[in-house]
Amino acid sequence: MKTIEGLHAEKEWFNKVMKNDRVTGSEAIVRSLLIEGVECVFGIPGGSVLNIYDAIHDLPELKHILARHEQGAIHAADGYARATGKVGVCFATSGPGATNLVTGIATANMDSVPLVVITGNVSTALLGTDAFQEADITGITMPISKHNFLVRDVNELPKIIHEAFYIASTGRKGPVLIDIPKDVTSQEMIFHYPIDKPEIRGYHPDIVPDLTQIDKLLMAIEKAERPVILAGGGVIYSDASKELLEFVEKTRIPVTTTLLGLGAFPSAHELWMGMPGMHGTYTANKALQNCDLLISIGARFDDRVTMKTSGFAPKAKTIAHIDIDPAEIGKIVQTAIPCIGDVKSVLRKANVQAKPAKSEAWLTEIQASKRENPLRYTDSETALKPQFVIEMISETSNGEAIVTTDVGQNQMWAAQFYKFRHPRSLITSGGLGTMGFGLPSAIGAQVGNPDRLVVSVNGDGGIQMCTQELAICAIHNIPVKIVILNNQVLGMIRQWQEIIYDNRFSHMELSGSPDFVKLAEAYGVTGLRATNKEEACEVWKKAMDIQGPVLIDFVISQDENVYPMVAPGGTIDEMIMGDEK
Repeated sequence: MKTIEGLHAEKEWFNKVMKNDRVTGSEAIVRSLLIEGVECVFGIPGGSVLNIYDAIHDLPELKHILARHEQGAIHAADGYARATGKVGVCFATSGPGATNLVTGIATANMDSVPLVVITGNVSTALLGTDAFQEADITGITMPISKHNFLVRDVNELPKIIHEAFYIASTGRKGPVLIDIPKDVTSQEMIFHYPIDKPEIRGYHPDIVPDLTQIDKLLMAIEKAERPVILAGGGVIYSDASKELLEFVEKTRIPVTTTLLGLGAFPSAHELWMGMPGMHGTYTANKALQNCDLLISIGARFDDRVTMKTSGFAPKAKTIAHIDIDPAEIGKIVQTAIPCIGDVKSVLRKANVQAKPAKSEAWLTEIQASKRENPLRYTDSETALKPQFVIEMISETSNGEAIVTTDVGQNQMWAAQFYKFRHPRSLITSGGLGTMGFGLPSAIGAQVGNPDRLVVSVNGDGGIQMCTQELAICAIHNIPVKIVILNNQVLGMIRQWQEIIYDNRFSHMELSGSPDFVKLAEAYGVTGLRATNKEEACEVWKKAMDIQGPVLIDFVISQDENVYPMVAPGGTIDEMIMGDEK
């Protein structure tokens, strides 16, 4: 963690904002954000935060992007945080403004994303009186945030903001909410910003890894004949991809990466098996079920990975778990070797003495399985296949793009067929599965990475939950390439109703959806459409040549399913392979 001085050593405004002069609470908030290194805030003003918005008037050092819905604002802040590794920040007013953030806070909390969410509230004297636009947002968000604050004393603002950024960005990262009554933002104080590391009672995120447990892990590896590494989002959040690659190459253990772990390990590497779980690859799922040593690294054994827990990894004599959160150890799967600590720190220590497993025969078996059981789909020269669209995007971008997704079939096709080369390249809602996430998160990712290609992959259902954020793309010329895999249905719902509910299709058709090309154009965004492979290649090339936002409506069949698939209640080796197998 950089020191405050080190973060701003060359910035002209730093000494000015650090002055111990008299300011309002709103000015203290803005100064504090600048000191914490915040470059961009996403939000929507309202009565309870107008003092804060007045304080950022004509302030070029702090960029603000006006969302069209609070959910769009917080998903944009989330995408910014995931894509950059920095803390994302958003503003909202009291009452409905604050409650509109709830889904986004829960999304970030489930996926361990560092956010600082600043909400306004009614004046202190009105708290608890059911005043106009009052909501107990700290009470509402307590179960879905890492921590939250209600500020009653203006003099506490700098200290609380400093602590909020520290809590959000250390240990198991997560969203922190600061609720500030309006009168607190107008009161005056002598500004003083704490520059030392906060000392918070009961919060000690710097866990020193237990060398004894690491030694046990290394001994288990040396004895293992069929080891597997399950790598998750924790590898990315701790910036430990380099250490993971070194660990894998020293130990010669094949790797499967969870949905949130995609990009943590290069997809082109011979030891990568793909994604595991409900829509995981045949090789990854079979390897998990037949391994004798399972090492989870920054993955929490989510139910979409393990499926039927009692039947998960039944041949694993030893399960090791590396995680920064002690609460995750043994929560889902019984763990023999707990390695509690930051993934980067644990792997660095392990790499000092790591030796190969007895895995050469196992690796030969894995490689044969990868050749014999690749991801498949039945291609067509007349109908446009969603898998082809993702493959085309992957090949033309050389796996270098930042890809955000919505939730459903579009998410799984992107995870399966885009070949991620780097960490922080897949931005997706994993734990909560939030529809509407894809477009606004892409805006945040692009703001944080202005020189990268950002592609937002959406279904025609999810895109309609936040299409209003197209206005941001147009106004700020944010050059996101917005892909819609348009099958005129809620695709994953239709797939489940076909496979699990015996073709009893109930309320999954999206008839009445807009013409997305016209909708894009109405917002001032270029709109394109493709219905077959030739058109798809043409419009994608055209989209890539346009220096600005583009929406591409790829019209696909309603009947296309995501395979492999494990039905709920099954073990991960009970895969439905589809018509292609």
